Amino acid sequence: MFPAAAPHCFLFDNGSLRAEATLSLRKAAQALSRELGRPVEAVSLLHSSGVPPQALGGEPARLLETALLDYFKDNPSGDVVLSPLFFGPSAALTDYVPERVKAVKAKFPVAVVRLAPPLINIAQKDDCRVAHMLADQVRATARSKNWKCPKIVLVDHGSPQPAVTAVRNYLADQLRAVLGGEIAALAAASMECRPGPAYAFNEPLLATALRTPPFNKGGVIVTLQFLAPGRHAGPEGDVAQICSAAQLDSPGLSTAMTEPIGQDPRLASLLAERVGEAVLL
Repeated sequence: MFPAAAPHCFLFDNGSLRAEATLSLRKAAQALSRELGRPVEAVSLLHSSGVPPQALGGEPARLLETALLDYFKDNPSGDVVLSPLFFGPSAALTDYVPERVKAVKAKFPVAVVRLAPPLINIAQKDDCRVAHMLADQVRATARSKNWKCPKIVLVDHGSPQPAVTAVRNYLADQLRAVLGGEIAALAAASMECRPGPAYAFNEPLLATALRTPPFNKGGVIVTLQFLAPGRHAGPEGDVAQICSAAQLDSPGLSTAMTEPIGQDPRLASLLAERVGEAVLL
């Protein structure tokens, strides 16, 4: 996709202490590498270096800043593109990564570091690729439960950044349009949010949505706007616990969670497109 002189690529996520999240990231990096036709390194912003290497096939997880410093030690005038495995413009991308890049550039001032955009650009109203990935997960879950016309709650982590919640709402609108008559109703919710009215844009919380008609009874597919399993989106994670608690409160409610979409084969082409946008800036 790019010439031999194209930037070296790092695919990064926020990081997790769960091995399955790092393993998922590595698979996504391999898929992106095949799409780009060049190596892609998988790194995390935080946390993942605490995962025991034996849980990762003996290969320790790496953090972004350390990986950049190591790369520029051997290539002090190198050119790098950072590809975020993020749905939207979280503070990690607008604040944390630029700070870390600034610290690296202080040591390697002629190095070039480009940050690719996140997966979703809400200005691209006709780009429904991620919504189709989510829709296929909904359909697969509905088939596995033999549910006809289920109700849907699309859930993201929740964020102090309104722009991130805007991405969730954008995806909810697209998912509603893509699924159409295949579903009975659809709501968007956050797994958690900070307290106080300043963060009310995250509402409703998933725990509230699952106790509110019509999502408090019958079959409800909790559609994960997450890219990898882990502490939040794993089988025993926070979202699953919220669902279990809601079912105890509402005996007529039955929930099922979709899988995260980080292993969808269509994701690599979208990431590659975002890398290309960064290279062309």
